[in-house]
Amino acid sequence: MATMIPPAAAPAFLAANGWEGAEIRPLAGDASFRRYFRVHREGESAVLMDAPPEYEDISHFLRVCGHLLDRGFLPPRPLAIDREQGLLLLEDFGDDRVGPLLQHEPAREREIYESAVDTLAEMAREPAPADIGHYDDRAMTREVALFPDWYAPAVSIQVEEEGYYGAWRESWADVIAEVEREAVMVLRDYHADNLMVLPGRRELGLLDFQDALAGHPAYDLVSLLQDARRDVPPALEEDMLARYASTLGISDVERFRAHYEVLGAQRNTKILGIFTRLWKRDGKPHYLALQPRVWGYLERNLAHPALGPVCAWFDANVPAAKRAAAWADSEAG
Repeated sequence: MATMIPPAAAPAFLAANGWEGAEIRPLAGDASFRRYFRVHREGESAVLMDAPPEYEDISHFLRVCGHLLDRGFLPPRPLAIDREQGLLLLEDFGDDRVGPLLQHEPAREREIYESAVDTLAEMAREPAPADIGHYDDRAMTREVALFPDWYAPAVSIQVEEEGYYGAWRESWADVIAEVEREAVMVLRDYHADNLMVLPGRRELGLLDFQDALAGHPAYDLVSLLQDARRDVPPALEEDMLARYASTLGISDVERFRAHYEVLGAQRNTKILGIFTRLWKRDGKPHYLALQPRVWGYLERNLAHPALGPVCAWFDANVPAAKRAAAWADSEAG
């Protein structure tokens, strides 16, 4: 694919950092403008990140990476940096992403999810770094705006914005109050495709964390357990919720569960908008095949009493035919 041709500056960047003549092979792209390549030289390998400066700011990646390393977690270590060109050479974690790995080794699911949950619990033991933004009302509102901005037009529904945003603010008020009291670092895309199984390590490698914010300790947990890209068995979800609450000594489990469902609804509504935008704006229709799963999560979230106002809004404005059923036979299928 033409989009996976290495950036013109890559050979000089690699040569300047001890990788002259290295072979550069396409590795992956993602839902952003970032692209990844694997470089090979004399039996060694590393990962080249291409983050065009006009679209991406690698300083955020490096800042969060530093925080994670300082706290004993396992992001890929930067090996070389060119901020002007938007190039990073990173430690190579290999190919064992949790999502694809579990397709071939399903018996490891519980073991891996326990490790992922334990990592989150350890992360939640410390306050968020002072130099990252907050997952506050403004940020959460900006994200649920993706639903009226992208999803609603795609299925031909009208959104009366005052009622829509008012319902959300009523439902997440207690979540925001908790973030203001005691925020932790949330990576925001903590799910199976961004976690790596590393040889000889129980701890998982971490990817795609550059958008981290100071937020609620339930956010990354719901990102992990309500994964847009794979089905997490409900029994496993319940067990991992209990494990997390027990590990952290959460006393008011009912309140934590309410926050978990509110954040799940917020996140899943955002994802419905993002996947529609990836289709409409970015020409990536394969994301539409994931919409029914996301709707399944959202329907479960909306059943919780803490989401009464949001549930009422969806019941009044989004008929069943405009929900999961709208995508069941989509062109992405």
